[in-house]
Amino acid sequence: MPHINLPSLPGIRGPMAFRPETSKPLNELVEVLLRHPNSLTPGERELIATYVSSLNNCHYCQSVHGAIAAAHLDGNEDLVQCVKQDFHSAEISPKLKALLRIAGMVQQDGKKVTAQDVQAARNEGATDLEIHDTVLIAAAFCMYNRYVDGLATVQPHDPELYRERGKMVARDGYVAANLANVINPPAAASVTS
Repeated sequence: MPHINLPSLPGIRGPMAFRPETSKPLNELVEVLLRHPNSLTPGERELIATYVSSLNNCHYCQSVHGAIAAAHLDGNEDLVQCVKQDFHSAEISPKLKALLRIAGMVQQDGKKVTAQDVQAARNEGATDLEIHDTVLIAAAFCMYNRYVDGLATVQPHDPELYRERGKMVARDGYVAANLANVINPPAAASVTS
């Protein structure tokens, strides 16, 4: 049960509907980081968000972003699970593995990222923009995860709810998907994710 009286929406959507003036910049940030043109694919960036959220043990964020990643990766939920459990054995590029290492360091403490970590990512072909965005995705998702968990938001456990939401966000983006819920929140009985 949420710590404050939030709208009956799961995860971050409840606090965003509660305070729409703060949801706008939060959604715009995630839209830029995870969907705008970039040399990292949306699926790769969603994997970074999912991995950090799993390290933070945020059920809602790792589930919904894992579903969005899978939607971008032709439904490959097994790859998402592998990245969460042991990205070193996942069938992803060496560059993404180096970036996930950096993301994991940021999740613990930004000061743990070393020049050697950055150089290792560069050695695998990572650009300064990719390194920058990896650090910012990791830092932002630590904030989003703490926002969701710090208010004890409702976090459904039905994977199908996350799959449906993941497909919608992968198709429409964060701003459009969340704006619809802030302007016209669904009735509690029809909440799907």
